[in-house]
Amino acid sequence: MMLALGMFVFMRQTLPYQSMQRSADYSWTSNSRVGKRDAFQYLGEGEDKITLSGDLYPELTGGKFSMLTLYAMAEQGRAWPLISGSGWIYGMFIVSNVSETGTVFFEDGSPRKISFTLSLTRVDESLAAVYGDIGKQAESLVGKAGDLLSKVGA
Repeated sequence: MMLALGMFVFMRQTLPYQSMQRSADYSWTSNSRVGKRDAFQYLGEGEDKITLSGDLYPELTGGKFSMLTLYAMAEQGRAWPLISGSGWIYGMFIVSNVSETGTVFFEDGSPRKISFTLSLTRVDESLAAVYGDIGKQAESLVGKAGDLLSKVGA
């Protein structure tokens, strides 16, 4: 596993990206001062974006079905947890853009090569909020498992 966005796993058989770019903005405002340089004040974190891009070869890697899955996730309008293969939690991300270009076509018109770009934008307040949500989910699962065990025991 290279990366997981919600339940979609990026790997060679689905959507193996060859490039991952991350861009984090930080907001500052300036205040003009007489006879001095502007004073700057930190306003907080801005947008955090991740762009994945690569080429698919449907005979060897993922293909149209993998791309359709990402389109469907984007159309749901939900935020998804983004987790690396090493377990690093990036946060909650929305799919802000999906683009693909098919080239080198078979006789039936399906592409032998699909170049794709996927843009993700972080929407959670902080990683602490994400961990809190995961904690609540875990508590709920433990509670449900306890209820189930008590029913089985009875």
